[in-house]
Amino acid sequence: MFAMAIIRKKEMREMDDSTLEKKLTDLRSELYSELGFIAAGGKASNPGRIREIRRTIARILTLRGERAAKGGVAG
Repeated sequence: MFAMAIIRKKEMREMDDSTLEKKLTDLRSELYSELGFIAAGGKASNPGRIREIRRTIARILTLRGERAAKGGVAG
């Protein structure tokens, strides 16, 4: 398991795009490994962590969309 620290909104806004993309990739891989472990019949070590990872991914995607809208480019 990776057990990354949760990223706060303020911290995210201070990061540049490449750092955010790396965090997004790391969080997604952590989420998929947790979900894969559960699908294989295991029990989640921390079920609340899965929820928090999903929410953090959503925050990053929202911020990415906001930045794209400010730049005039959608997507």
